[in-house]
Order: sequence, then structure tokens, then C-alpha cells
Amino acid sequence: MMWRNIAGFSKAAAAARTHGSRRCLSTAIPGPCIVHKRGADILHDPWFNKDTGFPLTERDRLGLRGLLPPRVISFEQQYDRFIESFRSLERNTQGQPENVVSLAKWRILNRLHDRNETLYYRVLIDNIKDFAPIIYTPTVGLVCQNYSGLYRRPRGMYFSAQDKGEMMSMIYNWPAKEVDMIVITDGSRILGLGDLGVQGIGIPIGKLDMYVSAAGINPQRVLPIMLDVGTNNEKLLQNPLYLGVRQPRLEGEEYLEDY
Repeated sequence: MMWRNIAGFSKAAAAARTHGSRRCLSTAIPGPCIVHKRGADILHDPWFNKDTGFPLTERDRLGLRGLLPPRVISFEQQYDRFIESFRSLERNTQGQPENVVSLAKWRILNRLHDRNETLYYRVLIDNIKDFAPIIYTPTVGLVCQNYSGLYRRPRGMYFSAQDKGEMMSMIYNWPAKEVDMIVITDGSRILGLGDLGVQGIGIPIGKLDMYVSAAGINPQRVLPIMLDVGTNNEKLLQNPLYLGVRQPRLEGEEYLEDY
């Protein structure tokens, strides 16, 4: 059993109780959670991974002893180290083109998201004014334009034109038993950038990160969804790294029949 430590959920939950609002979204205070994984599987799961923050008692119980450097680095120390790394990046990229700097900032945040979600959301919650332009507009548009090349690990669900007849069963592949909020796109119109196909998944991901960090929604109960019906963007269709279905975009009745 491990404790989660995402600041901000408690504030949102308290505010809801104070105003007597009806519970429709999960802003409950995270408590202890049962971990059914052990060893390297925990370290590779960003929701459970605490990096070097696992105390020796948890390392023994979870089969982590020897898989991490011996020194325990607290959550607060990891937080300070990340913030210093981010500020160092800002200093070192002064004078560089804005799009280069924006993508560099997004990458360092995305690497943290891939590794340790608890720390990631704590950083966002405490610094939302600084990081909102990076995880969402305007940087998310640049990310979507380059998403196939930036891709590191899966996030969200993808329903493509090739999945016709399979979508009802596919939804059970999502690991969370309950979902409170879904953001869906088909990538056809992304922030005035036009048809970006499957690369539009960056919008649901970024928008839900905003809802988690600014509204206190439980990050385990959100789901970004991409409806990949093809793209009419010839540049993407010719890109060997493009991650989506290589076909012209479905439209009209053909679109509706699939979805």
C-alpha cells in the first residue's frame, strides 16, 4: 500500500463541500491505494513510480531494493530539483527561437509526465500560470504539428477507421474502471492549424491536464480519445513517421457509419 500526494485535490474537494455542490466529478482526496505490481513494473508505471522517493520499507515490500540508488530523495527534494532543471533550461535557451524554446519546455515536462505523474501534477498545480501555456495553448499547437516525431509512449485511446465493429470491446482495454471526463477529437480542425489527423491527440491530452491541475479532477479518471478517420493533409500522408491511418479522411455517411 502506498500513499499518493497530489496537492490541490483536497482544496477542490473542500470547496465542493463548502458550497454544497452535487458530486458529479471525482475530486476526492487521494488516500492509500493497493498496488498489485512489484519490482520493475512499478518503476515503469508513472502513476505508481516515485523514483528515488520510495522509503526502505516500501522498497522491501514492493521488491524494489537494489533497483534504485540507495539514497532516498524525498518528494519535496525531487520537486525542487525539477523546478531548478526547468529554470536552468530557461536560462540556457535565452535568445533561441521561440518555437525551439517552447518545444524544449514541453519535452522536459513530458518526460516528467512519462516518469512520475504525481510529481508532474504537483508541479502543474503549484505553477499553473507558468506551465499552462506549455501544456496547452499556444505550445500544444506546435506539439500537435510535430506529434509523430515527438511521440514517446502511448497516452489516451485511439479508435481508427480500421476498428469498425471492434470499438465496444476495445473500451475495456482502458485500465481505469471509472472515467469522469472524456475529451474527444478527430483532428480535423486543430487551433486554426487545419487537419492534423491523429496528431490532434495532443489537444485532449493537454486539455485534460488543464482540468486536472486547475480544477482538481482525478487524473486516473480522465480519458483522452482520438477518432482517427484519416487525414486530407498530404504532407502528413507522405511523412514516414506519421502515426495515423494513411488514407483520405472519411466524411458524410461513411464517417457516421463507422462511429
